[in-house]
Amino acid sequence: TWVTGVQTCALPICTAPAPLPLAPLADPPSPRSPEGTDTSQGTPQLLSNIAACLAVAGTISSTLGPRGMDKLIVSANGQATISNDGATILKLLEVVHPAAKTLVDIARAQDAEVGDGTTSVVLLAGELLRESKQFIEDGVSPHIIIKGYRRAAQLVSLRGGC
Repeated sequence: TWVTGVQTCALPICTAPAPLPLAPLADPPSPRSPEGTDTSQGTPQLLSNIAACLAVAGTISSTLGPRGMDKLIVSANGQATISNDGATILKLLEVVHPAAKTLVDIARAQDAEVGDGTTSVVLLAGELLRESKQFIEDGVSPHIIIKGYRRAAQLVSLRGGC
């Protein structure tokens, strides 16, 4: 599960109790890559990172706005928390996936700097990633996509939109 007690997904981004191994590993893990670390690269890894970030964004998307719904989060020790505040929900999540963790860190920075808008910043970043996913699947370099986003930000700034 990605988010214990909130949503289940196929990729592990949140910590969960690991089962005990039944037999020793055939080959010892490399000293440079911790046991269980995904070492894939390229487009599949980019798509995996996007999926992990979209899972975090999807977890809190229904909490936005005046009709935002509450989330029930149950910790490993059984403590239940009910909240519709994105910052609170993200603090309670034990995210371990590096890309998803970066998204949570962006929300924490938003909360520390402004004190509001954590859900909005996560959803905005999630939508930018969702839109870039098709370009990555079509073989467009991430550098070109980033260049496009930077150019769009410049145009908005010049026209007084931000």
